[in-house]
Amino acid sequence: MSRQIQITFDAHDPRSLSTFWRDVLGYVHPGPPGVDVAEDGDPLAAWDDFLEAAGVPEEQRNSASALEDPEGRGPRLFFQQVPEDKVVKNRVHLDVRAAPGLQGEERMAALEAECGRLVALGATRLRRDEPAPPMSAGFIVMADPEGNEFCLD
Repeated sequence: MSRQIQITFDAHDPRSLSTFWRDVLGYVHPGPPGVDVAEDGDPLAAWDDFLEAAGVPEEQRNSASALEDPEGRGPRLFFQQVPEDKVVKNRVHLDVRAAPGLQGEERMAALEAECGRLVALGATRLRRDEPAPPMSAGFIVMADPEGNEFCLD
């Protein structure tokens, strides 16, 4: 039997980091349990109202956030607030498949274009690894706004 997975990020600001990854991946913030959010509604505003009505103190309302693939294919992402800073390189990271099926300069140009979009969202470009056939088609290493490394692949 296969299992579903959730990828969990430790974060200082779960809401902000989840919003960054929402915009990177095209995921959505799910609404609160039992709340129907209109198609053009703001699920984060619905969460604010839900948490206030539940009596959650304001300083605890950014302790977690989540994202889901609107097509139901990708893993759920969960962001939990932690007090400590990221100290060392990730042992696990995401590869954002931004140029599937492309090769050579066409691939690297597509990765560069996506890199520019993600930098505008708050990512940091760390380095570019050139294609080295047959083992590597080339990729760009980046970091999200809280320093978590990921690759544009």
